Amino acid sequence: MTTTGLGYDIHRFAKGRPLILGGVEIPHHEGLDGHSDADVLSHAIADAVLGAIGEQDIGHHFPNTDEAFRGISSLVILERSADLARARGVRINSIDATLIAEAPKIAPHVFIIRERIAAALGVPAARIAVKATTNEGLGAIGRGEGIAAMAVATVEHPD
Repeated sequence: MTTTGLGYDIHRFAKGRPLILGGVEIPHHEGLDGHSDADVLSHAIADAVLGAIGEQDIGHHFPNTDEAFRGISSLVILERSADLARARGVRINSIDATLIAEAPKIAPHVFIIRERIAAALGVPAARIAVKATTNEGLGAIGRGEGIAAMAVATVEHPD
C-alpha cells in the first residue's frame, strides 16, 4: 500500500543565527528562529514522512520544551523520522518539497541540499525534489520576515 504525507513549517528570521536549509548552511544575513537549528525545510519533510506513516508530528517527537533537542541538527530529526518508518517496514519512495522565501536564492544550493536530505532519509537523491518560490511580496513571507516550506512524502507499506 502506498500512502502520502504532507508537511508544512514556517520560521521567522532571527539575527545572530546561521541559516540552515536541508542541512546546509546558506550564506545570509539572518538565520531562522527556533529551538533546534530551525531548518524549516527539514522540519516540513520530517512532518510529511511522519504523516505518511500515520505518526504524530515533529512537535510530539521532538518537543521544543525538551532541552535535549535545543540546537539539534534537523538532519537528526529526518534520520529519526526515517528510522520510525523503517521500524514499521515502510520504504520512503519520494519527497517533493518547496521553500517559500523572498531571499536568499536557493538554486545554487539545491544539489547539496538534496544530497544531505537523501543521506539523512536513506533515499537516493534522484527521489528528492527541492524547489523554491517567492510569495510575490505578499504577507509575512513576502515582506521578508521568514521562510516557509511545504513537503509531500510518498511511502510504501509492506503487504
